[in-house]
Amino acid sequence: MGTQQKKLNKRIIKFVDLHRQYLNIKKQVDAQIKNTIKFSNFIRGSNVNSFEKNFAKKNKSKYCLSCGNGTDALFIALKVLNLKKDDEVITTAHSWISTSETITLSGAKVVFADTNLNNFNINYDDIIKKITKNTVGIIPVHLYGQTVNMKKINQIANNYNLWIIEDCAQAVFSKFDNKFVGNFGTFGTFSFYPGKNLGAFGDAGAIVTNNKKLYEKISMFARHGGLTKGDHNVEGMNSRMDGIQAGILNVKLKYVFEWNKRRKIIANIYNKNLSNVGDIITPNIDKDCDHVYHLYVIKTQFRDSLRKFLSSHNVETNINYPTALPFLKAYNYLGHKFSDFPNAYKNQNTILSLPIYPELKNSDIFYICKLIRIFFKKH
Repeated sequence: MGTQQKKLNKRIIKFVDLHRQYLNIKKQVDAQIKNTIKFSNFIRGSNVNSFEKNFAKKNKSKYCLSCGNGTDALFIALKVLNLKKDDEVITTAHSWISTSETITLSGAKVVFADTNLNNFNINYDDIIKKITKNTVGIIPVHLYGQTVNMKKINQIANNYNLWIIEDCAQAVFSKFDNKFVGNFGTFGTFSFYPGKNLGAFGDAGAIVTNNKKLYEKISMFARHGGLTKGDHNVEGMNSRMDGIQAGILNVKLKYVFEWNKRRKIIANIYNKNLSNVGDIITPNIDKDCDHVYHLYVIKTQFRDSLRKFLSSHNVETNINYPTALPFLKAYNYLGHKFSDFPNAYKNQNTILSLPIYPELKNSDIFYICKLIRIFFKKH
């Protein structure tokens, strides 16, 4: 093995390094955990109440309800909209299954729309093609941290009298036309899964809305159908953020804008160093849209071999998501063909997520880019 090869193999770069982030805020996080234990604020309590107020204020939303996770957030929002058996809800063909499974579990029928080839988000023209007399709503997903053009989504919704639930699980504090996502539709739903831009130390989620009556409905449904213990007005479910997670998130809320800014800096370094390298296509951002880079996703026809090469040099990568939703076994009953969603199908076979997190060093980014250039000299 040559000297250069030995040097390249020494470094290890994780896809996400949550421990490194923890070390930067250790004293504050540990104090929150100890305080929660001291006062037994495990369910609801002051930590949760303050997080809901803090998150709503920071997102410029009137109301915020915390819940168990991002999937619950979607399900709760859907359930209070009283979906009927034949109702149809349109969502993107490219997302995590939470987006689509909650539609089905809430009693409606999921209808997929293709994505844009250049940015992975839902295709507006295909939404219109999929609208029928049974369509009641749209769930756009701000995938990877890039905002959907909500002006176009709102125009469609207004023209066809549809509600909107924004799936903001990967796009916390991302903006469209200088307005935070989650504020364009009936509801905005969020995930605070540990690896997210704003991540807990376990599962956690939230729903925002600017409608007081709907806020009361989701609050009631998420607490067994009542706002007072023992008083159940309807059947609901149990989905609550625990006090330890809320305390941790309150700490992280102080830093998330700074962390998002750092993610953008990292993305710009990648963009600059990977332009004109092989057949790589770097992320494209539409006009008036924002990107907080929960994930930095490139496209290349050599995806699998590039991933294997990076792994051999101790650089972790990921594929988010290797199979578009309509092609999962769970949706075989819909009978879709690859040709039904050509953009989503093409993208699923070329996408590769590179490491991106605020604590990632510039030297590590340059190292990754160097490896990629070395790879493409042979391809």
